[in-house]
Amino acid sequence: MHAETKTTYRSFQYFYLTAFLSNGSLFPLLAVFLQEEKQLNSVLVGLIVAAIPLVNTVMEPVWGLLSDYTRKPLRLLAAALAAAAALAFIYLFYDHYALLLIGMLSIAVFQAAVIPLSDSMALGFVEQHKLVYGNIRLWGAIGFAVASFLMGYITDLAESLDWIFVAYGVCLLLALPALRKFPRQGYDIAAISMKEGLQTLRKNKPFLLFLASNFLIFGPILANNFYFGTFILAAGGTLSAVGIAFFLGAGSEAPFMKLAHRIIGKMSILHVVILSASVSGARWILYMFDPPLTVIFITTIIQGLSIGLYVPAALLYIRSAAPSSVQATAIALYSAVGTGLGNAFFNLIGGVVIETATVYHMYGLFAVTTFLGVGILFVVKRMTNALTGKRGIA
Repeated sequence: MHAETKTTYRSFQYFYLTAFLSNGSLFPLLAVFLQEEKQLNSVLVGLIVAAIPLVNTVMEPVWGLLSDYTRKPLRLLAAALAAAAALAFIYLFYDHYALLLIGMLSIAVFQAAVIPLSDSMALGFVEQHKLVYGNIRLWGAIGFAVASFLMGYITDLAESLDWIFVAYGVCLLLALPALRKFPRQGYDIAAISMKEGLQTLRKNKPFLLFLASNFLIFGPILANNFYFGTFILAAGGTLSAVGIAFFLGAGSEAPFMKLAHRIIGKMSILHVVILSASVSGARWILYMFDPPLTVIFITTIIQGLSIGLYVPAALLYIRSAAPSSVQATAIALYSAVGTGLGNAFFNLIGGVVIETATVYHMYGLFAVTTFLGVGILFVVKRMTNALTGKRGIA
């Protein structure tokens, strides 16, 4: 590898490490912070954490359009990092609910730029130099795992959750120096209008059903990231225990992501999606019955099997099910339905269920919706077999 290319490659790895150090510092303990430091009830907490993915759904395409229009993704990314960090530091001084909501929405607006813009540049770089994107993205998983582990201990020792915002802002600022070695342009995808893409995809029934299953399966997985800290505390754990649990969970995803293509090659894409979704559903059923902390820690390691396989397998299915001319639109819809609408819906419903019942009832709801999604996947599998007969997909 050429020296300049290697420097850029390492800069991307460093950027993903620090960017996800920031995410791992804030989001695992955000709901706990709002409940304990700001004394909000679960419904109000649910409204705030549900708003974050909705903002991401709207703003990610906006940042992409701004990048395409200005042709200055690095300046946009640097501005977004600095603005999100500044807003995080200010957030600690908010006490009124309206300010807490608006403040978090403001952070989310700029946070929404970080991964899409960096992904665009990273994809263009690895394609140009025939490198592996996963070896860059892997550092994000490491950063998230390390940050969640450390912040659990730091907040326990300091007896204050304010530090999650300090760490979030500092890590975003630490990511800035890496931008000096980034390439100037992003990853160009074949141009086709969103309207044309939607018209093509709405005729693809297996694809539409897969989106519905993704909403029901991936929404609870993402909502769990916000409420898992609440669950650990309800089970008698400490903030340190929350950090350990997130460390084990995030750390276990990387090995499975690395093995995903090999496993998919042996089992087929939809079989892997069904298996990983079923593992998630079984995990939610277990959480309904208030298991001891030791069992909870063990199940966080199983998270690697459920998420580490589900994410790459689901993306591979989207790519195989959608025509090449509309794959950008297909991936955007997949992200909007799962990480956007599904995440927001289950965050909101989760907060309501916790407030009116218990966190254990919330996991009961997650189990029901997850297995509904698995049922839809079996329908998708049957339809895909009938339409294509390709063993590698179904």
